Amino acid sequence: MERGRAARRADVDAFLASLGVDPGELAGLELPATVDVMRERVEFLHSLGLSNEDLAAYPLVLGCSVRKNMVPVLDYLGKLGVRQDALPDLLRHYPQVLHASVVVDLAPVVKYLQGMDVRPLDVPRVLERYPELLGFKLEGTMSTSVAYLVGTGVARRQVGSVITRFPEVLGMRVGKIIKPFVEHLEGIGLQRLAIARIIEKKPYVLGFGLEDKVKPNIESLLEFGVRKEALASIVAQYPDILGIELRDKLVAQQSLFESSILVSSEDFGRVIERMPQAISLGRTAVLKHVNFLTACGFLLSQVSKMVVACPQLLALNMDIMKMSFEYFQNEMERDLEELVEFPAFFTYGLESTVRPRHEMVVKKGFTCSLAWLLNCSDAKFDERMKYDTIGIEEMEAENSFDMNTLSERVDEEEEDEHLDDDSDYDGTDDEYIE
Repeated sequence: MERGRAARRADVDAFLASLGVDPGELAGLELPATVDVMRERVEFLHSLGLSNEDLAAYPLVLGCSVRKNMVPVLDYLGKLGVRQDALPDLLRHYPQVLHASVVVDLAPVVKYLQGMDVRPLDVPRVLERYPELLGFKLEGTMSTSVAYLVGTGVARRQVGSVITRFPEVLGMRVGKIIKPFVEHLEGIGLQRLAIARIIEKKPYVLGFGLEDKVKPNIESLLEFGVRKEALASIVAQYPDILGIELRDKLVAQQSLFESSILVSSEDFGRVIERMPQAISLGRTAVLKHVNFLTACGFLLSQVSKMVVACPQLLALNMDIMKMSFEYFQNEMERDLEELVEFPAFFTYGLESTVRPRHEMVVKKGFTCSLAWLLNCSDAKFDERMKYDTIGIEEMEAENSFDMNTLSERVDEEEEDEHLDDDSDYDGTDDEYIE
């Protein structure tokens, strides 16, 4: 009898070896007594989308009974809403789930997610993206990472959204990953609440490696002329800058700006400070906007000055820029030099701001700078329209453009119609042909 059992085990081992699975890795594991039962198990796993290579990568899955282990787990995941076509990837990333107990292991994790305000419809998407979550213990990393984020300033009501968009955060150790990341950003000048807002909006930044991405990128910014005191503002405006392949982009973009817009290396640093997304502007978009401005009559040296003062010029919708310029030239009848001094003119809505304010100023008989006309809130402008005259002191005080005003305005209008669909940050190197 013992000889018969050994022979059957030898047949099972031979069958496994034919699949590319090392039988030695299953030593000590209770396996099916016959090849037919093992073949049924393998065929079931194949039906889920797993290949022989997948089985060889995690042979312990062959120790799972189809009826006792696999079917209950798969039924539970299906009822949660995990998609059939997502199962192969889920099982490749976390095949251990097929060993799990629905009641002891899986259900408590799902209940925890729901308790963190992850919507029922989002729970299966979270599990599809990060199935390793199903193996976590509630009292471990999950709880401590959430507690630390809330302690940092992430709003409790935003935790569900953070987990939904970046469930990997639940597997990040506070002491090794999250806390050093937050403290490094504090070290470059970001307030803790500002870091919390970044995490709420773009939680995936926590996945940017501190040593291999974040620190080198900060060093690259300093190397290319960004001032240390501007780092916090740059990260707040464009958190993705911490995780992209930055140095190569900076090299290419600095060359483009120097050759096409005559922007010096020092001024390139100011451009990045004022609009960090400029590092990802495609060559076509840059040249198209430069060509438009020179066609309007500006010298290239003037265009350079305008871009340094307001880099957003390179990302605005071209049709809207044309309409604004035509109104400036034909209706406002001002000198081009005024646009050189206040290039942010192009960032204001023609119908919502420029035209109505210009008409009111004309009606009052005022002569004012573009900055005095536009660089203020509607409430402040309405107050100015009650003046009998414009004070010289106030005119001089308002004759410079505050980039923070534009940043706040753009942040409030993330889907602003002024952004040029053709100037997406696509990184293309195609030449623009007029």
